[in-house]
Amino acid sequence: MNATAELIAARPWLAHYPPGRPLEMSEPPYPTLADLWRGARQKFGGRVVAESFGARLTYEQMGVAADKVAAWLQSKGFKKGERAAIMAPNVMAYPAVMLGVLLAGGVVVNVNPLYTSRELEFQLVDSTPRFLFVLENFGPTVAAVRDRLPVEQVILMAAGDLIGLKGHLVNFVSRRVKKLVPEAPMAGAISFAQVLAEAPRLPAPAPLSGDDLAVLQYTGGTTGTAKGAMLLHRNLVANVQQGADWFGDELPTDTPTVMVTALPLYHIFALTACFWFQILKGGACLLIANPRDIAGFVKTLRKSRFHIFAGVNTLYNALADHPDIKKVDFSAMRLCIAGGMAMQAAVARKWRDLTGKPVLEGYGLSETSPVLCCNRPDIESFTGTVGYPVPSTEISIRDAEGRPVAQGETGEICARGPQVMAGYWDRPLATQAVTTADGFFRTGDGGVLLADGQIKIVDRLKDLIIVSGFNVYPNEVEDVLVEHPDVREAAVVGRPSAASGEEVVAFVVPRDDGLTEESLRAFCRERLTGYKTPRAFIFREDLPKSNVGKVLRRQLKEML
Repeated sequence: MNATAELIAARPWLAHYPPGRPLEMSEPPYPTLADLWRGARQKFGGRVVAESFGARLTYEQMGVAADKVAAWLQSKGFKKGERAAIMAPNVMAYPAVMLGVLLAGGVVVNVNPLYTSRELEFQLVDSTPRFLFVLENFGPTVAAVRDRLPVEQVILMAAGDLIGLKGHLVNFVSRRVKKLVPEAPMAGAISFAQVLAEAPRLPAPAPLSGDDLAVLQYTGGTTGTAKGAMLLHRNLVANVQQGADWFGDELPTDTPTVMVTALPLYHIFALTACFWFQILKGGACLLIANPRDIAGFVKTLRKSRFHIFAGVNTLYNALADHPDIKKVDFSAMRLCIAGGMAMQAAVARKWRDLTGKPVLEGYGLSETSPVLCCNRPDIESFTGTVGYPVPSTEISIRDAEGRPVAQGETGEICARGPQVMAGYWDRPLATQAVTTADGFFRTGDGGVLLADGQIKIVDRLKDLIIVSGFNVYPNEVEDVLVEHPDVREAAVVGRPSAASGEEVVAFVVPRDDGLTEESLRAFCRERLTGYKTPRAFIFREDLPKSNVGKVLRRQLKEML
């Protein structure tokens, strides 16, 4: 048996790769994210790298701003390996700050700007950044705990930073019209504009390698106490290269691609699969600062020409339901990618009917930089799977004792590859708990390896509902519920039951007031076996969601 045959025997999914895809990841052109950025700036200097509020910045212009951030940090004694936190949505200053921190040799700590003061304090006390760059809108969150934060300096960014004259208008509207910015500035804070003005001319090159820490990506917001996944430069560079290997020939080669970047850059999906993927390809990110404003989002899309769309199920659903979405020109769009949560078949059908393009579902976690698997880019319709492991990625489905299960059986998805984190920040026991003896990362997700090598996600193992000894996976019940024409969204959780141990409860967002519990129960009974049919239906105006739109089942369980 030759080497290729041996590799395919060990990883059966490789036999089903699209033509031309490498079985192993290509050698990345650069060892670190800083090198990747410098190479892209040199190669694509005149191209647009980002668009925000209708203003565009080229690679060279972004590079000048990033250099100033790096030089300013170094002028304050910022050393290699020290940390700087960024707490902002997708505004133009975000990538400039991130690049500056990396060029200075530092570690980026991504912070959700929607955090409460308590959540912010926990993350910053845990990660101990010297500097915090925060959008001025969220200053009060910081101010409430400022005296308890291990932060040397707070820098206030504005939505209009780095976008020229238009930035003054954006800031005026944000501050004076919409009144999104507090009147009283935080004591001791300085502005991002001051950082740029004070910066020395050029930063000193930082001696980085692929084994150096690049990003602390906090995870666990939907499952409990947050932990910082330590993502090395080589982890992130590898995942970007894996994406390039997987999607390379599906994108235009004669023009720079534009990716709709509505998912926040502080989330690992957007950070890697949107921003850094585009940097490697010389493309641009269309930055959406507030994707929850669906009307504003649609208005932006109507003015734009884009090639790639990335989102989560709830975002696709909200856009497809908006009355003006049919006015958007999707003719240039080549790829639609979904991740972050399970994509529902009903939503995928609506999107394909609207745009003519199928949704490619991927799978990954913060701990894996994030992408582990993705649908083939040549599919014609939604598959209901997350496709195949990307090059150089091993997936093993295992039981509770860590033993591989037979093909077709459900178990825990375990992964090994160059994109898997180095461990959890300052938590060796937590790292040990998610690492198998042979070096696989335990994801906590249930899945199945199908006969053709595709991976199908069943559900989070901790969300499994056991009714009289039978397993009920919330995703399956939710998929049925959203097929009902009068259901906009649904989420399913379990609650204790004296009769059956647990019972299924459905939280439902109706499209109108005519939906009844009786009609829903009848609908489910036609499509689900008895123990899977919800015992109770709770109607709500909305569902609690994470920063990227993932439904927070944990909060729903707490409500019960």
